[in-house]
Amino acid sequence: MKSNTDTATGFSSLRNPDEAGFYGPFGGAFVPEMLYPNVEELRSKYLEIIGSESFRREFLNLLHDYAGRPTPLYFAKRLSEKYNTHVYLKREDLCHTGAHKINNTIGQILLARHLGKHRIIAETGAGQHGVATATVCALMGMECVVYMGALDIRRQAPNVARMRMLGATVVPATSGNQTLKDATNEAIRDWICNPTDTHYIIGSVVGPHPYPDLVARLQSVISEEMRRQLAEKTGRETPTAILACVGGGSNAAGAFYHFIEEQGVKLYGAEAAGHGIHTGETAATIALGKAGILHGSLSMLMQTSDGQVVEPYSISAGLDYPGVGPMHAALVHFGRATYLPVSDEQALKSAHQLARLEGIIPALESAHALALLEELSFGKSDEVVVCLSGRGDKDMGAYGGS
Repeated sequence: MKSNTDTATGFSSLRNPDEAGFYGPFGGAFVPEMLYPNVEELRSKYLEIIGSESFRREFLNLLHDYAGRPTPLYFAKRLSEKYNTHVYLKREDLCHTGAHKINNTIGQILLARHLGKHRIIAETGAGQHGVATATVCALMGMECVVYMGALDIRRQAPNVARMRMLGATVVPATSGNQTLKDATNEAIRDWICNPTDTHYIIGSVVGPHPYPDLVARLQSVISEEMRRQLAEKTGRETPTAILACVGGGSNAAGAFYHFIEEQGVKLYGAEAAGHGIHTGETAATIALGKAGILHGSLSMLMQTSDGQVVEPYSISAGLDYPGVGPMHAALVHFGRATYLPVSDEQALKSAHQLARLEGIIPALESAHALALLEELSFGKSDEVVVCLSGRGDKDMGAYGGS
């Protein structure tokens, strides 16, 4: 397969895939015949719809007036003193519903309306995407069905309650290890059975083309704001480095998006090592994975020698996924970004540290990104942005009272 890397800049076209949905060797749309009409309808219309003036106007108005954007770029003074560098937090935890997920669901509910759909389905792991989907369905008066692993329903009970209060039907996925992968499987089955009236709001930069590109474009508001805010605070638009957690990778895609062409900006993703990458209880896809097809796209995938999916594990429900978005696989392949495994223990330590130093309780997912501050070395004049993708209310059961 041909690379879509621009020979002049080295990396510029990795931001968006080619017409077939490939970021270099990764991406595409590998779907059963019954699902092809759904995916093709979306592929043929999404760029025209989201690029229209009417869509942009309504999308940006809702981001501002409903979701609460722009989110602050906060200089974390005490955290900066600890690491002897300048640390900024992009406060996606302050968005309505408590995470970056609302950026994507607002965009996709508007897209669904343009396509004439009136029933919405979604998958969720940590529950933040499910809450964000249920929220916009309530806003637009659409039916909402959210698939969630039975294990995740138990460990993310507050978000399940929020979804139900918003009017969503939460359907447990009881196959596999009863987490995000299994919820995605169930959502895809639903979409196959309901092709005409249903839009599937995928929550990350995964799935068949055009979803990875669609979600990345909708989440790119994160890095768009970041450039402007950095210029206001530091006098220049580009930081030394950006740190973000990666499961499927939507917050990282949004945080990296407008900096991919800036080769001087280092991009770091934190993936969930669980109990350790060699313990068999991990979700460190990039560290352990090989090229394979999962949920409609070719990307990096944890799999056995005969191609069977390896069940992932992470204390963080939102990172508990055996694959990664094809954009991220391409960024690794072409050497543009670095992805490091972070264990449960490291994430918990970083979450408690942020709470004690800055009075901010992060989501477990975001805590993985914060843990990279311990793994990487920065100079005292460097400017490091951490995408704080969500708040930690939902994770208090894991954090405990200590």
